[in-house]
Amino acid sequence: MRALLASPLGLLIGVSLGALGGGGSILAVPALVYAAGQSPKHATTTSLVLVALTALIGMVPHWRAGRVRFVAGAIFGLAGIGGSLLGSHWNKAADPDVLLLAFSGLMLVAAFAMWRRVRNTPQAAPLRSVGAAAAPATAPKLRIDPWTGVKVVVAGTIVGLLTGFFGVGGGFVIVPALVLALGFTMAEAVGTSLLVITINSVVALSTRLQAGSIEWGTVIPFTVASMIGVVIGSRLASKHDSSSLQRWFVGLLVVVAFYTAIRSGLALR
Repeated sequence: MRALLASPLGLLIGVSLGALGGGGSILAVPALVYAAGQSPKHATTTSLVLVALTALIGMVPHWRAGRVRFVAGAIFGLAGIGGSLLGSHWNKAADPDVLLLAFSGLMLVAAFAMWRRVRNTPQAAPLRSVGAAAAPATAPKLRIDPWTGVKVVVAGTIVGLLTGFFGVGGGFVIVPALVLALGFTMAEAVGTSLLVITINSVVALSTRLQAGSIEWGTVIPFTVASMIGVVIGSRLASKHDSSSLQRWFVGLLVVVAFYTAIRSGLALR
């Protein structure tokens, strides 16, 4: 019942994943701990299920609109496999309250990264509607050179570590990495990031299935709400500039980060 009452937060998470290509998953763990009553480690596992499913569903409208680059996304995702496995190992050994305290710091980093992206990105035209015919466009050529390869491996490993340890998608790292390292447009980076999030989440989740730590009574209502939200968010990305939503989301991240830091800090004392 508590998970059912907290499931509207899953809607917010899905909207952010669909509209921003990431970010919303970082709210899943605090929502599951403080609203649904899960332990931090169970929350990170539940978050992986939630993130993998919602990212996969949210990728479909972006794919239909021609905003997903599968080859580049798969390479980026495969580069993070080692990080995902290592992060999952660290998660098992971490103190739950230390995990939450570190998570609050991660939320502040994500908020800062998103705020910088909003501030430095000029007002953009709305993305092409999901239902509209895709206009002819040339896919960006991958610049395969040693320096680009190093950047992809480093960024992929960092994202994998975040996914495995914290149970987040890492979209706030993936999107700028795709733009800066591979020359994607922001729209293509948002769509492709959902593919990367799906790969990393599935890899990290595969290491935890044997422990039987998935509480399906919590996962199902959260996931249903998130799938509804991700469809809404994807349509918002197709019709509106997302900068206003990002500003509101940054403020929410900061509030939740401070709340999480205070609660976990007091528990450590």
